Amino acid sequence: MDRGRPVVVLYNPVAGFHTIPLALIALGSALKHAGVDVRIIDGRVESDGLDSVIAATEDAVCLGVTALTGAPLRDALRVTRAVSAARPALPVIWGGWHPSLFPVETLREAGVTATVQGQGERPLLGIVNRLASRPVPVTATSRKLDDIPGVTSVDRDGNVRQTPALPAEDINHFPTADYGLVPVEAYFRLKGQRQLDYVSSQGCRFRCAFCADPTVFNRSWSGLAPERVGDELSWLARQYGATDVAFQDETFFTHTARVAGIAEALLARNTSISWMATMRADQGTRLPADVFALCKRAGLRRVMVGMESGDQNMLDWMKKDATVEQVFTMADKCRDAGIGVLCNLIVGFPGESDASVMATLRAAKRLRAYGPNFQIAMFYYRPYPGTPIADEARRQGYQGPTSLEEWSRFEDGKESCPWVSAQKRAMVDRFVFYQRIGWAPSSPVRAPLQALARWRCEHDNYRWPVEQRILTALRSFAPQG
Repeated sequence: MDRGRPVVVLYNPVAGFHTIPLALIALGSALKHAGVDVRIIDGRVESDGLDSVIAATEDAVCLGVTALTGAPLRDALRVTRAVSAARPALPVIWGGWHPSLFPVETLREAGVTATVQGQGERPLLGIVNRLASRPVPVTATSRKLDDIPGVTSVDRDGNVRQTPALPAEDINHFPTADYGLVPVEAYFRLKGQRQLDYVSSQGCRFRCAFCADPTVFNRSWSGLAPERVGDELSWLARQYGATDVAFQDETFFTHTARVAGIAEALLARNTSISWMATMRADQGTRLPADVFALCKRAGLRRVMVGMESGDQNMLDWMKKDATVEQVFTMADKCRDAGIGVLCNLIVGFPGESDASVMATLRAAKRLRAYGPNFQIAMFYYRPYPGTPIADEARRQGYQGPTSLEEWSRFEDGKESCPWVSAQKRAMVDRFVFYQRIGWAPSSPVRAPLQALARWRCEHDNYRWPVEQRILTALRSFAPQG
């Protein structure tokens, strides 16, 4: 580290997924571009993240922690408390989804100096500039921060003050993401493939009632220019030997002309990488066949689509602004272009009927019938904070988490989805198990079991799941590692 520049440490908590920490890379790149010495520490790849954070913060002006609702909060709290005990004068700033939704509660419960809401590049740079300009005792730190847009802190009278965030800025205004801030090879090892995560846009224009994005980004959207995407991915693929890219955009296919421009930019640079991206069913319906074909030539191998439900009434209720049949129109186009589909489905919404759940299972079977490259991922609805459906559930008596500790256990058990009975859960779980077998790539060895699994799914008969128990037992005895 260059000790002549202010030092900022950014921490990514332990979590059950291995996506490269793109948010911290974006923040770190903006800070580095402004002359700040940045160190990103990821608890998922460090042998001892806490020791690394304490050592790295010796001369730091602050520690920044990204906090995602659920299990990552547990490690975020652990590290924050340990660092605060070891370095009581060090300002600690939390940002990310959870502080964006609960800025005041997070400030008080986590015992942090300030929280940042929404897009974090400008607020965090403002915080660092204030802290680096003139060292102050920790008790006075928050007095320097209470007028920075998008920051919640404590004013000089000891009152919590929340300064409204500015509208989300066009991400083209920010510097290129510096992947050199993280150990890229470590993520390749965790993933088991040389897959690079990348984000080309931020935000979402839509209003889905189960999603917090409209609350945090106010339905704004901006995307990087196609030429910039082509240049960056071409360089990253060469630099790190990446063979695949996962676009982590909320809605990659928002603008047809931009999508076509990105595909053309990748082809012009001979990137020779495959890629996957997010797509809404209505976007896929509108996307011309020639653009599908262009994306395929440029390396598109799969799209991930949030269908959510196979029941149109449920889609209308959750304000999805898409139809069931649009999913299958999109699927037809993907099949014709040789592009795979991963479709996300959710069951167990408050008040959802059995008929609605069965409609979702029928839609899943219809999708699986397209072939092995058409897969589904089934989730149980959880009332994540900051969403209209969760807010309505609370008004009707749902007693959800009320503290950071409770939110950290939110995904651990079944308490967060009380609308799903044990009988319904057993049926859905068995369907998920059997569909995975029934429509997998066939082989002579698997054929008898696949035929039985498909019969079960087609007839919705999941009683006496002997095959499931046998396979589960065999896997438990299989060698580990």
